[in-house]
Amino acid sequence: QVQLVESGGGLVQAGDSLRLSCAASGRTFSSYAMGWFRQAPGKEREFVAAISWSGGSTYYSDSVKGRFTISRDSAKNTLYLQMNSLKPEDTAVYYCATDSKPWRTRVETPREYAYWGQGTQVTVSL
Repeated sequence: QVQLVESGGGLVQAGDSLRLSCAASGRTFSSYAMGWFRQAPGKEREFVAAISWSGGSTYYSDSVKGRFTISRDSAKNTLYLQMNSLKPEDTAVYYCATDSKPWRTRVETPREYAYWGQGTQVTVSL
């Protein structure tokens, strides 16, 4: 059974940093691209960042580029999202996900992801 469990969310002030983690189990995740998405109240789920199966390529939405960093530790089956210079508009539930097909590099749309975590809340106050 595939399982993704996010952690690291919380309430912070604008300008602060947080690091989200996503612990994966039940699959050889080193063969699959992974990504982070977020969903704010009343809005659709949006792409935040993705990392290729090898970890050699990363992709970001324009809204987080330069502030967020996605990384993975395949030995630990863990995905990370380092979030710096947080803004109130970053407030959302953050989800990690794993690709539906192996060996892919760039995967940015939710429908391409097969498994999702339960989400972790990030709230950024002024």
